[in-house]
Amino acid sequence: MAEIVYMPKLSDTMTEGVVAEWTKKVGDKVASGEVLAEIETDKATMEFESFFDGVLLHIGVEKGKSAPVNAILAIIGQQGEDISALLAGAPAPAPEKVEASTTPVVAAPAPVSAPVASAPVAVPASNTSGRVLASPLAKKMAQEKGIDIASVPGSGEAGRIVKRDVDHYVPYTAPASAPMFSAPAGTESFEDETVSQMRKTIARRLAESKFTAPHFYLTLDIDMDNAIAARKTLNSTEGVKVSFNDMVVKAVAMSLRQHPTVNSAWLGDVIRHNHHVHIGVAVAVEDGLLVPVVRFADTKGFQQIGNEVREFAKKAKDKKLQPSDWEGNTFTISNLGMFGIESFTAIINPPDSCILAVGGIKEVPVVKKGQVVPGNVMKVTLSCDHRVVDGASGAAFLQTFKGFMENPVAMLL
Repeated sequence: MAEIVYMPKLSDTMTEGVVAEWTKKVGDKVASGEVLAEIETDKATMEFESFFDGVLLHIGVEKGKSAPVNAILAIIGQQGEDISALLAGAPAPAPEKVEASTTPVVAAPAPVSAPVASAPVAVPASNTSGRVLASPLAKKMAQEKGIDIASVPGSGEAGRIVKRDVDHYVPYTAPASAPMFSAPAGTESFEDETVSQMRKTIARRLAESKFTAPHFYLTLDIDMDNAIAARKTLNSTEGVKVSFNDMVVKAVAMSLRQHPTVNSAWLGDVIRHNHHVHIGVAVAVEDGLLVPVVRFADTKGFQQIGNEVREFAKKAKDKKLQPSDWEGNTFTISNLGMFGIESFTAIINPPDSCILAVGGIKEVPVVKKGQVVPGNVMKVTLSCDHRVVDGASGAAFLQTFKGFMENPVAMLL
């Protein structure tokens, strides 16, 4: 007897899917467990396996086309079987999320507004006088390789460019999908790009967040001198590699423990107060952004957090992130410090009530004990959903976060 294969619901937010590729054609034999098609969802392109044995009798959604969840994807049965009754309109079952039979192929982003770096976090490499901060060896290597040292992001203390930064530096090139203008001067031309499922989802969810959640923003300066010194001491131990971002994640997680309102979510009829702390850390991927989640971050040390973030970044680059890696965040961190951005505001990543935008560390004059002295400052901006978090609650959270970052030893107690 012929069986209908419906468009599966492969993620909690999926409403429709696009068939990226059919691995079988009409008339081919299909075995249960064999990959039938690759389906692009709002978060990934995933392999979809057949639940039935038989022959592929009908393809309901052609390659490159979209269909809503529970639409007829295919029909599998015996060779020569009459399927006209099924095509005439068989009732679809209730939507069901399919997990065990899917394997991610291409990772795609959950919507946040900016990427974050994996460790070590690069920061602006020049001070207020415009002088590039770089080690002599890094300058010599850059000169030998023909690299403009000012264009290299620095990961050393206070954004200093060191040998590893030059070793790993890759000059920016325009993406292949967005070539430079090639039309002759004075000629009008354009190119239309089909919007992918991931971009549709980004547009929809960010628009919903921005226009339904009443955002307000709180910005604070963090004195990073102690954090720089603490990181230098920690990294002097063999086998230890801690980034500023690892410290930010830990400080946020510990601050959320003291300010649970900021760790809450607006769900319409209820406000969910999460008793666990899962930090979403925005990671840039080829086609956009993904937010893998460091679970129970408040119980983990700097190095464990760093190891997880680096592993997520590697899996994202290799397109091996799974849905379980990017679901369940209770708070999100977005970091543009490695691009030299001093400060910015981020759009809240639903269902979180807050997102922290982290800028780069900048060497500036500061007043300490009545004297103007050199200092290292990092600006952070907390975007809050006013339906859940009030100004005083957000400000109190930032003060606690500032205390941990300016006294990192407190995070080790």
